Amino acid sequence: MVKLSRDEITPEHIYLNRRKFMVGIGSAAGALALAACAVPGVQQAGGIQAAPAAPAIELPEALANAEPTASALTDELGDSLNEYDVIAGYNNYYEFSMDKEAVAKLSQNFATRPWEVKVGGLVENPTTYSIDDILTRFTQEERIYRLRCVEAWSMVIPWVGFPIAALLEEVKPTAEAKYVKFTTVYRPEAMPGQQRSTLNWPYVEGLRLDEAMNPLAIFATGMYGKPLTVSNGAPIRLVVPWKYGFKSIKSIVDIELVEEEPVSAWMAAAAYEYGFYANVNPEVDHPRWSQATERRIGENQRRETLMFNGYEDEVAHLYEGMDLSLYY
Repeated sequence: MVKLSRDEITPEHIYLNRRKFMVGIGSAAGALALAACAVPGVQQAGGIQAAPAAPAIELPEALANAEPTASALTDELGDSLNEYDVIAGYNNYYEFSMDKEAVAKLSQNFATRPWEVKVGGLVENPTTYSIDDILTRFTQEERIYRLRCVEAWSMVIPWVGFPIAALLEEVKPTAEAKYVKFTTVYRPEAMPGQQRSTLNWPYVEGLRLDEAMNPLAIFATGMYGKPLTVSNGAPIRLVVPWKYGFKSIKSIVDIELVEEEPVSAWMAAAAYEYGFYANVNPEVDHPRWSQATERRIGENQRRETLMFNGYEDEVAHLYEGMDLSLYY
């Protein structure tokens, strides 16, 4: 009998929540089945209709005016999804602005086609993917996750994407690879925030390789059954739901497998406040505020923050033997 490692077992709540959003390309149709989380012809929550199928190359245009869809109203804990307009219009994205509500307007003309993601470093098969390669090569699925910001606010978002592990398995990390370094696009002429020295641009983040291979960690290409908005990190971003939101880097153009722990943008700016791991831990306060509670966007009352953002069963084993009070 083959014994599976813990990271090879699909967590129950992912199995129950996941819905195929775009299925494999059929040789006859050569098209993506968009919003396949919905039964054709069936109205979704709030009367939202599923988007029609369209060729992969036409994906953004075909869905530009589609209504946002999601396969469920809550996450696995019963927490309600945030509204699409709230998710799209309230973002930390310093490349555009430090004003959360200004990002959507400032980013609306940002071009996400053509777009390439280079994957290299300590891998056997270095590859450069176009965004359309990514959308057609990797089966996209819905993942309803909580997002906890280090600023102590939170959301529940129905992402569309695919496991980081699927891409890494294609490029085949070498034995020397211990970390994955992610870099966002550098385009100061189109991203006014990059014209200021708020951070050392371009934005860089990193994960340990075993963290990146965990089934919960995904590359997101959409949300609510629509392609990502630029304000949410289009065309591709990281989503690591057990970590504070600043780890989930947006608009990725470079992925590098490395041996040494990468220095992230926030570590370089303020290492005392923002460490490499950034695991959600209500028992470790930010130097300037408590992390014991959070404000769910759209709610008036604060709620208790859960260890690892409620994903403790799936990820706690990654940190066995570590003093989590020392690894912010």
